[in-house]
Amino acid sequence: MGQVLQFRLPQNREVAPVGLALDLLSAVDFALRDLTDIGNHVTLEAVREQAAACREMLEAAYLAECEHG
Repeated sequence: MGQVLQFRLPQNREVAPVGLALDLLSAVDFALRDLTDIGNHVTLEAVREQAAACREMLEAAYLAECEHG
């Protein structure tokens, strides 16, 4: 049987007004913050490594978009 991971509930964040789509860069920014938080609170090394790899990939894409538009 698989292990169920319990994540802390996210803190309240400013949310886009109803009807407005969240832009991609904001979504990636939120995902980066969440992955950092997950990596800091998970006890399984394999999960931390996967979260770190995902964060690094998203961070590289985010920085490239910010630099090159």
